[in-house]
This record gives sequence, C-alpha cells and structure tokens, in this order.
Amino acid sequence: MELCMDLIQLAHGSGGRMMHQLIRDYFVPAFDLRTLNDSAVMDEPASGRIAITTDSYVISPLFFPGGDIGMLSVCGTVNDLSVSGARPLYLTAGFILEEGFPLKDLKKILASMTEASLKAGIRIVAGDTKVVDRGKGDGLFINTAGFGIIEDGISLSPFNITVGDRIVLSGSIGNHGISVMALRNGISFEPDILSDARPLNRLVERMLGITGNIRVMRDPTRGGLATTLKEFAHDSGLCMRISEGSVPVRPGVRGACELLGLDPLYIANEGILVAVVDRGDAEALVCEMRKTPEGAEAAIIGEVTEAPKRTVLLNTEIGGSRIIDMLSGDQLPRIC
Repeated sequence: MELCMDLIQLAHGSGGRMMHQLIRDYFVPAFDLRTLNDSAVMDEPASGRIAITTDSYVISPLFFPGGDIGMLSVCGTVNDLSVSGARPLYLTAGFILEEGFPLKDLKKILASMTEASLKAGIRIVAGDTKVVDRGKGDGLFINTAGFGIIEDGISLSPFNITVGDRIVLSGSIGNHGISVMALRNGISFEPDILSDARPLNRLVERMLGITGNIRVMRDPTRGGLATTLKEFAHDSGLCMRISEGSVPVRPGVRGACELLGLDPLYIANEGILVAVVDRGDAEALVCEMRKTPEGAEAAIIGEVTEAPKRTVLLNTEIGGSRIIDMLSGDQLPRIC
C-alpha cells in the first residue's frame, strides 16, 4: 500500500532514515538545534540555584481559541519555573506522535513553540520523538523539562506566609478552561473567549525587582484559583480570606459558567499567577503589575488571617461567606 507522505508513519519512529529526515526537516529548523547528540551540554551557572521542572501536555483538542498544545507546553513550563522564582533558560521537549498525524499540523505546532520560546527568551535545546500505532496516541502528546536559575536571596514558599499578608492575582480567571470547554461542546460566544496561555517570566522578573517581600507565587492551572489557595492554606496553617467582588472574572467567562453550572474559581488558567505579598508592599506591587500586558488586570483579592486554620473563605457579594475546598474530581479533564 502506498504511504501518504503528508502524515506521520510508524517508520518516522524507527530510528532509520525517515526518522532522521523528520528531525532534520521539522525539529532542527524550528528550534535552531545546534547538535543532534544524545545530550545538550550547558554551562554551569556562576551563582544561584538550579530549578528543574517537568510536565506533560495531553490537551484535547490540540488547537483551541488563543493557542495550541505547542504554545501551551512552552508557556506552562516557563511559568512553572517563573513562579518558583527562577529565571527560565532552557527547555527540552519529547513528542509522542500517533501514526497518521498530519505533518502540516506538526509544523504549525512547532512554529507556535518557537514563537512562544522567543517571546519568553528561553531556548529549546533537546528533544525526542516517538511514534505509536494509529488510535493509541490521540494525535500528539508533548513532555517537557525546563531548567532555570534562582538568584541568590530569592526563596519563595507557602511556609513564608504570615498573618496580614495580602493575596494578589495578576489577571482574570477562567479564560483558558472555558475556551477549551466551549470548543469541545460546540458552544460559541460573542466575542470569542480566548485562552490566556502566555509566558509570565517577564512579569515575575518585574515583580521580584519591585519587592523582596513576596512570600510565594503559583500559577493556578488545573483546579483553578480555589485549589491553589487551598494549598497555600494547608501548607501555611493559616486562612486565605478572599473577596468575591475583588476577583476579576470577564463577563463572557462568568456567563459561560452560569450557563454550564460551573464555578470560575475552579476553572483552569494558563496565563495568570497568584502571589502572597507583605501587606506593606501589595498596593505598590499591583500598581506596577498593571503597567504590563500580563498584569493589566492585577488586583488585591484578599488577605491572610489567623483563623480558621488551613481554610479558604470567600466573602460573598451578598454579605455572607462560604468555605472553598478542593474539588474531589476535575471539572474538565485533559485541559493541559
């Protein structure tokens, strides 16, 4: 049977001529790879600590409003490094391709990875490709590893949180999760709800330059803002108290959540961060964050209190309060 050369074949993962041609024709030019050795060799940093993260991306569909799996894999890895206080430097990417996957889609995904890495100022230095039988890979999965440097004097941890600290959010919540959910279910909105996927390292660098009193940062991806705050409360032993009216939610996302019976606090995000900051620095920090594209919607959404311990409390707009806990499951699987 004649092979279709516009699609991934099992031979592309065989280790032979077709695999080498795939790498040289697609991956080498996309990432400007300088060597095809078994390892990329980097210089050891003169100072600071090495930060390493790894992640896997299995989002469905692969292309969604505002991005695709390639862009997401770079931004997600960069952001995991950034909120740990690291300056992202290098990234590796492993591709599990399904037999029959269109090469034009692979090329588009590689281009978006290149664009995202250039925007973040991170180099993709190594990778791997594997091909699985048709029907066993759902098109494409990507696994990444990210490497960065945490400069001396930076130490972010929920164990640093103290009573009176303020909770700062860099932008509106729920955009990524709702954009993917709408596409999966054939729901359209006017205007379109776009994923917020973007690298946050420039914003984090600016924040760390403004104040040394940031206790901890996280990017609230799966499980949303609620889950991240619950993690802060559990690890610090304190209460995260937030105000419903202070949490930015765009009208389209709020309307979609009401339509679908969802809580935006639990919807996944890919382009925002939440930080706990000394109360004396919070307002000035938010003011500076709003001068950046990534932090234009930044807001102080709450504070840390002594009790009730290990609890997240939401002060509602009608004057009551409710306990925010982690979900027992997931509102939307395969969101990243």
